[in-house]
Parts: sequence; structure tokens; C-alpha cells
Amino acid sequence: MLARTLGTTAMAVLLAGGALAQDQSIIVQSTTSTANSGLYDYLLPIFEDETGIKVNVVAVGTGQAITNAENCDGDVLLVHAKAAEEKFVESGFGTERTDLMYNDFVIVGPADDPAGVAGMQDAQPALSQIAEQGALFASRGDDSGTHKKEMALWEDAGVDPTAASGDWYRETGSGMGATLNAGIGMGAYVMTDRATWISFDNKQDYEIQVEGDEDLFNQYGVIPVSPEKCPSVNAEAAQSFADWLVSEEGQSAIAGFEVAGQQLFFPNAPEN
Repeated sequence: MLARTLGTTAMAVLLAGGALAQDQSIIVQSTTSTANSGLYDYLLPIFEDETGIKVNVVAVGTGQAITNAENCDGDVLLVHAKAAEEKFVESGFGTERTDLMYNDFVIVGPADDPAGVAGMQDAQPALSQIAEQGALFASRGDDSGTHKKEMALWEDAGVDPTAASGDWYRETGSGMGATLNAGIGMGAYVMTDRATWISFDNKQDYEIQVEGDEDLFNQYGVIPVSPEKCPSVNAEAAQSFADWLVSEEGQSAIAGFEVAGQQLFFPNAPEN
């Protein structure tokens, strides 16, 4: 069971017991949002210096990350689609899912705001208004965690945007950064996680237009891949990484990651 413990002490015990070799490595199947934000560039050197375990991140959409992990192409899954994550564990592919951190989604758009949604705090009416106005909207369209959330919000708004695919609704099939670039290039609204938006360099005249809805909450979870389903996984090192992330040390490191003076992720692993 993932225990929220003092990471330094836990790692020292493991190292003293010879459990972790300095040349060990793991693959983390994760999201473009965590990678694009720079989070791993900040976190991984801390963990690697402490344990000697090299962490290699594959950054794709959540749906693809889960598929990759089910194909035994990873040791840890770190994504943001809780229902899909729970199904992954229930199907025996993961040992245990634990809440790790959160932030939120926002809808960004050009300063002239053609759909008139600026300042709205309720995502569903904002999306309905975008659809009614036929204002351009760029979607990742890639079964990522962001795309899954976006589609759930459209459904709650009573709109099927795919009926307008290629018209006002444009699906990029790309990651978050690429979709933001495409959306800004065509003057379209885009739903993005806040961390990627803060880290994004090509904002031009774009602004956050819709934010603050509790339905835009964005929870991340961490899951070691099960050695019973995937005997090739580095189970011990994977568990060490997951344990470190939810430890006081790992949670403090997540909280300390900032871009332009803004905290991007908020740790919320359960205390044990």
C-alpha cells in the first residue's frame, strides 16, 4: 500500500538493504500536460539523485498512456482521468491508484472574445454559447484526460460538437501544447489545463475566458503497474517512485514547483 512517509528515510532503508541498484530505471507513462509544464524536469532530478533510479517519461494523452501500460510498456502510470484509472486497477493492470495532485482546466480564447464568454464561471453555458455562435473551438480529439473532460462537459451542456467537426469544431489529434498553437493560429477557443497554459510561451493576445467552475477540477493519480499482469515491470523501483511522490518529501516538491511565480500543481495525496 502506498504510504505517505518521510521519503529520505524510506529510501535510505531501501538503499541500505541493497534493494535498489544505482543503474535501475523505470518508464512512467504519463500525460503531455505534466511534461509540457516542466514538472518532471523539476521533480525527477530530486528523486534520481536520492535513489539512483532513472525515470524515463513517455508523454502522451491519457488514453494512449493507459493503453501503453496495459501493453506492459511502462512501470508506472501517472495520468488524469480517474474513472479510466480505476478501471485500469479493477482490470488488474495496476496495483493501487492514489490521488497525487490537482489543478484545474480553463477555457482560453482571443481577446476579442467572439462568443462573448469572457468572465463566465460556469463551463456548460459557456460551451453552449460557443456552439450557438458557431465560434471556432479547437479540441485535442485524442482521448486524453483533457479530451475526456471536455467531452463530458459538452455532454452536460447538451451539445454534440462532433456533429460540427471540420466546421466550427476542429479536432487536432495532438497534445496540449500543439493544440494551443493550432487553436491560437486559427483564432479558436481551447480548453487546457492551467499548468500548460501558464508554461505556454505563444499566448499572443489570448486570455483565460472561463475559469472557476468546480466541474473544471483536474485530479491526477499515480498507479504502479502490476507485475502479475506484466512480469517484466520493475515493480520494486516503480513502487519506490510512487511512494516517494505521495510522501511528505514528494508532496512538498510538487508544491514547490512554480512557473512565473505561480504554483502549477497542488498535492493532495491522502495522509496515512
